[in-house]
Amino acid sequence: MYSQHKEKHRTQHIGWLRAAVLGANDGIVSIASLIVGVAAAQAARGDVLIAGIAGLVAGAMSMAAGEYVSVSSQADTENADLERERMELENNVELEKEELASIYVDRGLDGKLANQVAEQLMAHDAIGAHARDELGISEVLTARPIQAAFSSAGTFALGAAMPLLAVLVFPASILIPAVTIISLICLALLGMFSAKLEDLPF
Repeated sequence: MYSQHKEKHRTQHIGWLRAAVLGANDGIVSIASLIVGVAAAQAARGDVLIAGIAGLVAGAMSMAAGEYVSVSSQADTENADLERERMELENNVELEKEELASIYVDRGLDGKLANQVAEQLMAHDAIGAHARDELGISEVLTARPIQAAFSSAGTFALGAAMPLLAVLVFPASILIPAVTIISLICLALLGMFSAKLEDLPF
């Protein structure tokens, strides 16, 4: 009887983490730039705040839509490849078995063992074996458009909120340098967070 040793790998979160980091970065830079630009035109604090909020809403929607379309394209490509593989398995299963075995030979197995592995894996889940080992598609790394869209939009709004808070806290006379400094600090913290992902407890 085999004991299972469960490990938590960060790879399973790579889809939404990538979208989240990009969203937060865009939120900080975009809204900080917008606020600085409007403030430089000597607009009233209320006008600066309204412009920032409008930018936050528009930016979050844009990030969500863009991420959804981008990841959906990846998902469509994966589905098309899987459908083609299903047809090939239906039409010539022996050739597909040889193809899978040759992949295992290239990875270091001898021919006999590679054939045995290919035969057993295909008996268990043929399309899963080909998706994983031939196409590089796995359940962990598969494209999830909705998850990516929400992650991107949410972190964009969170990042954008940082320079917006400066509008509420600091007087108009020092608003531009305050927003600039706060944004740089937030970007540095985001960079530290990205570099320390391996230390996160999930």
